[in-house]
Parts: sequence; C-alpha cells; structure tokens
Amino acid sequence: MAAATASSPQSLATASGLLLGTTGAAMAVGGLLGWALGSWGIGLLVGAIVGIPLSVFVVYKVYSGSGT
Repeated sequence: MAAATASSPQSLATASGLLLGTTGAAMAVGGLLGWALGSWGIGLLVGAIVGIPLSVFVVYKVYSGSGT
C-alpha cells in the first residue's frame, strides 16, 4: 500500500484563503443586513453561522474536481 502524500503548502494556503474569504464575505453581508434591520451584531453572528458551512462547501466544490 502506498503512503499518502502530503498536500502542497500552496494548496493549503489556497484552501485557507477560500475558507477565510467566504466566511468573511458572509459575515460582511450578514452585518450589513443586520445593520439595515437594526442590529448589526445579530446580523454578523448570523453571517458567521451561515458562512462557516458555506465556506466548507466552497472549498469542497473547488477541490472536488482536482482529483487529489
């Protein structure tokens, strides 16, 4: 059985950037919607809660077609 090879640092950095960027964007949108509705803190929290699974999904979709 062949040993599993480690992912390249560039691949890990790209995945980390996608995770942080997507979560940050969802938090920003949530904060703006919360601010428009009167509570930016709640909007920020909801954006983070929605952004975490969304960012995992984005990384999955980007790397699912790469074959590694």
